[in-house]
Amino acid sequence: MNNQEIVAQAVFEVVKENLTLPEVARLLEKPKSVDHGDVAFPAFALAKVFRKAPQQIAAELAEKITPDAFEKIEVVGPYLNFFMKKEVISSMVLKQIAKEANQFGNSNIGNEGNVTIDMSSPNIAKPISMGHLRSTVIGNSISLILSKIGYQPIKINHLGDWGTQFGKLIVAYKKWGSEEKVKAEPINELLRLYVEFHEKAEEEPELNDEARAWFKKLEEDDKEALELWKWFRSESLKEFNKIYSMLEVEFDSYNGEAFYNDKMDEVVTMLEEKHLLQTSEGAEIVNLDKYDLNPALIKKSDGATLYITRDLSAALFRKREYNFVKSLYVVGNEQSGHFKQLKAVLKEMDFDWSDEMVHVPFGLITKDGKKLSTRKGKIVLLEEVLNEAKELAFKQIEEKNPDLPNKEEVAHQVGVGAVIFHDLKNDRLNNFDFNLEEVVRFEGETGPYVQYTHARAMSILEKAEFTVDPEAVYALKDADSWEIIKLLQSYPEIVMQAADQYEPSVIAKHAIRVAQAFNKYYAHTKVLVDDEEKNARLALVHAVTVILKEDLRLLGVHAPNKM
Repeated sequence: MNNQEIVAQAVFEVVKENLTLPEVARLLEKPKSVDHGDVAFPAFALAKVFRKAPQQIAAELAEKITPDAFEKIEVVGPYLNFFMKKEVISSMVLKQIAKEANQFGNSNIGNEGNVTIDMSSPNIAKPISMGHLRSTVIGNSISLILSKIGYQPIKINHLGDWGTQFGKLIVAYKKWGSEEKVKAEPINELLRLYVEFHEKAEEEPELNDEARAWFKKLEEDDKEALELWKWFRSESLKEFNKIYSMLEVEFDSYNGEAFYNDKMDEVVTMLEEKHLLQTSEGAEIVNLDKYDLNPALIKKSDGATLYITRDLSAALFRKREYNFVKSLYVVGNEQSGHFKQLKAVLKEMDFDWSDEMVHVPFGLITKDGKKLSTRKGKIVLLEEVLNEAKELAFKQIEEKNPDLPNKEEVAHQVGVGAVIFHDLKNDRLNNFDFNLEEVVRFEGETGPYVQYTHARAMSILEKAEFTVDPEAVYALKDADSWEIIKLLQSYPEIVMQAADQYEPSVIAKHAIRVAQAFNKYYAHTKVLVDDEEKNARLALVHAVTVILKEDLRLLGVHAPNKM
């Protein structure tokens, strides 16, 4: 039970004839200053009922409330300010974490319902760039958070493995490529050919006609076109999996765009049967005026299908295959119009489960304030960034702890973790500029700072040879430990907030706050002094290691015991 719930229950006991428990809980506020207590109740809501001034009501309530869990209750004008009894709350929180360990904050709200998460989705024959990082790590973190509250996440890598770009690539390969070069460095060579095609097509627009012709051959199962496509796809996947392995991200499905080639006719037929298709300038559309949306273009005038046709097929397939309770699309903010159309068309088809489809948008990563672009070759390769991050982490570990036995492994966990943490500490919808040296610093609001705090706390426990006892009573009442206790106590709400908002930054920010509060505590408190509170202080240190490790785990980041 958190402080809000304790206060709500105490107030409810004396106002139950006038307010319900949820009503009391909704009225509670968190004071801006610790001088005004931990929780405040404004008496305004009872003024009409009691026909008295709120100040008078507050004073009368204060006399009737049982003070068991409270150090004091102060009346300040119309407010009742509750100061929690620190030793009671700290004992309760530390005991619960000692018992539940990393299960603290778990729940079964999801009731094991399936949640499909469409994430990462790189394009075949192009390298995974920093631009793909966001979808990958946000999707992965959301899957871990949802799993903690009882859902079954199903991670789908909807590969960009179809489309006119393959016509362009085949033309470029046949004109300027060599099998030897592609085999030696598949992704880099294919990217070079893709960029070269776009440069030359500006001077020779007829290349675009050739590309369209080759893609038409591919759609018609031409043997040569199909073999090249399969080769590009398999070589790309090998490269992708090297990077997913570095990030420790796994997928339940790699069904990409090509998977739905034979499934779109059914969708078009269903739209026809429901009289939803209209012809406009030779193309077939679904009118979405009633949703204030542009019409959804289902088939071009030449009969070619579009993204939305494919995504309608994918939504239908996923509902049948997984019977999802929610279906998430972790895709950039610029696609929000597309997903509104997708949901609207499914709604028109009488598929009410489309209400459970959620676009989880995110902002851009920029480099020196500029957007990253594959077409023009301005690309920051994710693999290179991760390797450089590991090297920077290794240098710092060498300086701080040269005798660390597993330096390479820890440098990997710190370097890769730093890149992931930096992405996830930013509010999902915000754009942010990426500077690797800042990201891997051990100071400031970084992943390595949180990891280092965890390692420091672990070393205190090791030095004290402390093992937590779930049955012991650990009580603390000093101000510095109280700040940590409140942060630990709030953890189940933090997890729920992150899950409700599909917002991993809630977890990352919590980790930073816990690390900062602990470092402040450690600077002011001699943890290992032999007195009656020593074991309680060590139980607090233990609780910090548990929650920091779990915070980091939910972000897809390791918490090394030594750094």
